[in-house]
Amino acid sequence: MKRYFPYVLLVASLSLAFSAAYYSVFGLSRLFSSQFLAVTVLAGTLEASKLITASYLHRAWNDISRLIKIYLTTAVIILMCVTSLGIYGFLVSAYQDTAYKLNNLEITIKNIESKRNRFQTQLDAVVNDKLLVNTNIQQLTQALSTNQQQRVDRNGNVITSSSAGNRKAYEKQLEFSMQRLNELSNKESVLSDSVTKIETTITELQTSSDVTAEIGPLKYIAKIVGSDMDTVVNWLIIALIIVFDPLAVLLLISANKELLKQTKIEIQNISLEKPQSKPESKPQSQILSYWNKLRNERSKKYKK
Repeated sequence: MKRYFPYVLLVASLSLAFSAAYYSVFGLSRLFSSQFLAVTVLAGTLEASKLITASYLHRAWNDISRLIKIYLTTAVIILMCVTSLGIYGFLVSAYQDTAYKLNNLEITIKNIESKRNRFQTQLDAVVNDKLLVNTNIQQLTQALSTNQQQRVDRNGNVITSSSAGNRKAYEKQLEFSMQRLNELSNKESVLSDSVTKIETTITELQTSSDVTAEIGPLKYIAKIVGSDMDTVVNWLIIALIIVFDPLAVLLLISANKELLKQTKIEIQNISLEKPQSKPESKPQSQILSYWNKLRNERSKKYKK
């Protein structure tokens, strides 16, 4: 696995760089939409050049002049900023599309809520009128039950009688109040159904909309941090671009470093495994001379 790890780093860096380039190109093309193809070619070429320049700086850092180092390093940093700007524009544009849909949904819900509030105001007025009518009915009923006059006859007996005129007036008012109560009850039922139907519509819009599902987590985060959703999205996009293109460049440099290190190790292993050359054999004349010399020395020794 250690042998293939540099290639894993290389694939990861190129994949991340390709994604950054893709979003950056589309983000920059949104800024210059009238020349979409030209901006796409320009941004794509700059992205590829940035990666090649970063690799070259790492490999040839000790072999190039200081002026070239400064210029190429500055160019890579500027191109990283341009890429980050393109990614920021792309993500902001994507968020704005969703935000516009959410805004339209909120306006629709607000209009429906205004209609619901009007029905609710009418319903509250009907309920108050019903309370007044019920109170009036209770008073009329009590008045009818107490509409009696008492007198004592010559024998001392108490005689109770009622006023026929007042009783008819009370009965007429009571009948009118009962009719009014029925009318108010029917109106209350209709208004209550209308309010319930509108509330159901609002709930369906809030729960079944795709926009609500997309923005829901962001709204929850904004509520937790006590800020508006635009600010939360802005900081989220900034966090993404900080670790997007810079990470791709650093991974590419790390992959180059690991590949160079692995190449050096392989060269050292090859040099160690190379068979050593055999010592050259002495020429035959040198061997004969050596043996003659040794024999002469032995002969002199024996003569002595």
